[in-house]
Amino acid sequence: MNSDLMMPVLVGAVFGLGVYALVRALIPSKRGAVARVAEIDALRARGATHSSAAAQAEGSGRLGGLRARIGVRVAEFYLRQGWEQRSLRADLAVLERTWESFLATKVLLAASGLIFGPFVFAIVWTMGLGSNPVVPVWLALAFAGLFFMLPDLEIRRDAADKRRDLRRVIGAYLDLVSMNLAGGRGLPEALMAAAAVSDGWALRRVRNTLADARITGISQWQALGNLGEEIGVEELKDLSASLGLVADDGAKVRESLASRAETMRHRELAEIEGSAGEKSQSMLVAQLLLCAGFLVFLIFPAAMRVFQV
Repeated sequence: MNSDLMMPVLVGAVFGLGVYALVRALIPSKRGAVARVAEIDALRARGATHSSAAAQAEGSGRLGGLRARIGVRVAEFYLRQGWEQRSLRADLAVLERTWESFLATKVLLAASGLIFGPFVFAIVWTMGLGSNPVVPVWLALAFAGLFFMLPDLEIRRDAADKRRDLRRVIGAYLDLVSMNLAGGRGLPEALMAAAAVSDGWALRRVRNTLADARITGISQWQALGNLGEEIGVEELKDLSASLGLVADDGAKVRESLASRAETMRHRELAEIEGSAGEKSQSMLVAQLLLCAGFLVFLIFPAAMRVFQV
């Protein structure tokens, strides 16, 4: 095929594929069992979500209302397609952000990327560096995809940092629970008393979970396991399982908590040592590159004289 015809054919194929994907996305297909169960679960928690979204919309004005409506529409679209995104939901739960506002941010950033790509091309075209009319389309799609993925990267980075802080706090919290048990308190009182020693976000989250467990009538260690499932922290789920096995024996509870806290401290120390080792290795590589550059700077004049001769 002639090379002059390749680009129009390729652009037409990509455009047709995009139209097909858009039509498939807008016309919902027959939902499976997973999508129906997810919809039932979402409808069960819909009241609190809509009330919080309405409160945010009233507090932030017309722009906030538009953002909230976009988030709700996109969340419903995800629900119809059966896209659960559990890891992202756990990251948002750690950061205490709503799923709807996150989706609205992604969509708005993607829309701004569609505008930003042709804007960059207009600047380049003004400078006389490009004249192909297909380039703005590719730039718009590329920037839209890039901007759409940026919130995911930010959420995952911030959630990883916050989980690391939470694990440190949980290790100290287990020591406090063990000391309260040694002082003669029962397990529920020890869990609540240890969570009340600080107003940090981690212990406040644990304290609210324990308080909700009293209202709902479930055991406190089961509530901690549900919290670990929600925010994606395996240590809380393991703690819930171990406490459920030895909850009636105070000595075994203290022993289990002490050993688990010691394991978490050793793990944290290993992570700190590994991070320090990575930083020292990167500093060593930087020093070697600096020495190599200095040697090239010293040898270059002599080498030029030799080759000129």
